[in-house]
Amino acid sequence: MKKKTWRSILKYASITAITICFVFPIYWMLLTSIKPNEAILKLPPQFVPVTATMDNYRGILTDGKFLIFYRNNVIVSGVTTLVTLILAVLAAYSFSRYRFKGSRFVMMLFLSTQMFPAMTLLIALYNMYFRLGLLNTYTALVLACSTNALPMSVWILKGFFDTISKSLEEAAYIDGCSKGRTLIQVILPLVKPGILAVGLYSFLISWEDFLWGLTLVNKTGMRTLASGIAMTYLGEYNYDWGRVMAAAGGAAIPILIIFIFLQKYMIAGLTAGAVNSLATTTNTFVSN
Repeated sequence: MKKKTWRSILKYASITAITICFVFPIYWMLLTSIKPNEAILKLPPQFVPVTATMDNYRGILTDGKFLIFYRNNVIVSGVTTLVTLILAVLAAYSFSRYRFKGSRFVMMLFLSTQMFPAMTLLIALYNMYFRLGLLNTYTALVLACSTNALPMSVWILKGFFDTISKSLEEAAYIDGCSKGRTLIQVILPLVKPGILAVGLYSFLISWEDFLWGLTLVNKTGMRTLASGIAMTYLGEYNYDWGRVMAAAGGAAIPILIIFIFLQKYMIAGLTAGAVNSLATTTNTFVSN
């Protein structure tokens, strides 16, 4: 009986310690955002606010730049999600339903791009966008973020399409449906969990982007949240940590809403897609 009690105590103590490690950065961000600058740099640090102020939030809302960064982030993330979904659905459906010479190699090559860090693509993409005149445009940011999110999105959706019987499509063809109408009206409703998971995944990838927004854009009016906050409130000689944390708290609101209300759908969709893709890949290797 004592052993079970001690095991329970250790288990809950471990869970509590891990929870504190994950929650404390969020708490510290919110705490710093309501402190005046002189209290932020005070030693020893104040873990409970003594003098709370909303000046940092008023400051980022009145200077105009934060709202511009927020607008740019919404535009880039929304368009990136739409572009990624359209391309991922078409590519994943093609890989799942059509067999052509080298299709398996192309699919594995598609996924292997995830092994390379974004820094390896930076110089090539920058030179390409520079020659095309796309720097400091939404197009450059959308293309870069879509390139980052597309391989995994295609792999996940392919796993969902592989689980749908081809007899459903054949029945739709017999009833007079075209291939496009069959895909939209018959197949896509059956893979809603995968579409939702891919949409959330691509949105999060683009919303949290820092690298592309920092390198492909050098105009203040075109910067997104992460790069805009870094370049506006963090200077060479002065760090306005209060406004940085207030801006970070505002930027985290959509992410918190997504995880509070949609996390179970995202996790279920990503898990199902990964399992289906793994099973398909295993069966392919076994059959060969």
